[in-house]
Amino acid sequence: MTKKAIQAYARECGFDAVGFASAEADPQDERNLRQYLGEGRHGEMRWMAETAARRVNPQVLWPDACTVICLGVNYGPADDALAIRDEPDRGAISVYARGRDYHDVVKKQLKALGRWLVRSYDCDVKVFVDTAPVMEKPLAMRAGIGWIGRHTNLVSRRFGSWLFLGEVFTTLDLPPDAPEADHCGSCDACRQACPTDALAEPYRIDPRRCVAYLTIEYGGYIAPELAARFGNRIYGCDDCLAACPWNKFASPTLVEQLRARAELAAPRLSWLHTIDDDEFRRRFAGTAIRRIGGGRLRRNVDIALTNVSGLRQDTNTPRAEGLLEPGFGTNRHNAGNRADTRRLTAFQTHARSTMPAPTHTHDMCCGSIDPLAREAKRPCMRLGSAAASTSRRALWPVD
Repeated sequence: MTKKAIQAYARECGFDAVGFASAEADPQDERNLRQYLGEGRHGEMRWMAETAARRVNPQVLWPDACTVICLGVNYGPADDALAIRDEPDRGAISVYARGRDYHDVVKKQLKALGRWLVRSYDCDVKVFVDTAPVMEKPLAMRAGIGWIGRHTNLVSRRFGSWLFLGEVFTTLDLPPDAPEADHCGSCDACRQACPTDALAEPYRIDPRRCVAYLTIEYGGYIAPELAARFGNRIYGCDDCLAACPWNKFASPTLVEQLRARAELAAPRLSWLHTIDDDEFRRRFAGTAIRRIGGGRLRRNVDIALTNVSGLRQDTNTPRAEGLLEPGFGTNRHNAGNRADTRRLTAFQTHARSTMPAPTHTHDMCCGSIDPLAREAKRPCMRLGSAAASTSRRALWPVD
């Protein structure tokens, strides 16, 4: 009865998927993470190694935890997620970042659920949405919300690839749900869709080749042979997600804040190329994009403009005309051309000199970097009524 009541209230809070998993460690999760780190596939995401012990065991992160309530919020797009790829004068932004920053939206829902749990069951809770070293996808799979597909992302039979994840750790000892089985079968659509061959093997990703990692997490110089494959992608990549046939069961999000803002659905590269830091902060306030800083976005836009100029000539479309100096990127397959490479190098050098230090941003419950969360750098606060026992509290990062 307790689980049904929690599921019902979670849906009142706006969650589309709810499941329960034990807070005990799964040895397979630790083996997978150790192999991932040992092969260096985490790239510059050093925080993954630094928090490995807590990441693989929820009870190291919080010893009092008995149950992890895993929650999903549907962020399915209203239109074809990849349609923007056919508009070379516009920048392609990952679906998850086209609306309000999901951290803010999901955190509010988690807080509401957390308060209710404390009030209703006199328990302790901690809530997370990409704010601590939590293996979100394996936990969600164990909680029956979905399975980890060949692209290393969570797949749901109801929502396809489009779920944001959050967790409530609680001292309530609740029976776990049955894990979801793998329903990928022999399908290989996601791996075939990857533009940079980051999914060389099923269920295994190399983020160092992933467009999402390179455009969001990575702050350095991107090799021209990889950059040439970005096309007009300037923030993240949805190709492997959108290719999944389970998306035929998906539906558009009902959360207004998560729907695409007009200026983020298809921004013009020519405009993005001209904005300064002040306008960047103003235009992208409240979005996940703001986290990477204006310098990194400009680097990504410069790469897209390089690719666009070649795309324009190959397809005889004038859309990109005037965006670049004459002769810049005259062949989209010609990334090795020395002149283009020199210009691309100069663009990236300029962007790198103006960009802030790398910051940790979107975790790939909606992209492809694995595992899913990083260490919270902010203090926690207590919430609850004055009458509540100080030992019964809801903890989450301070805004």
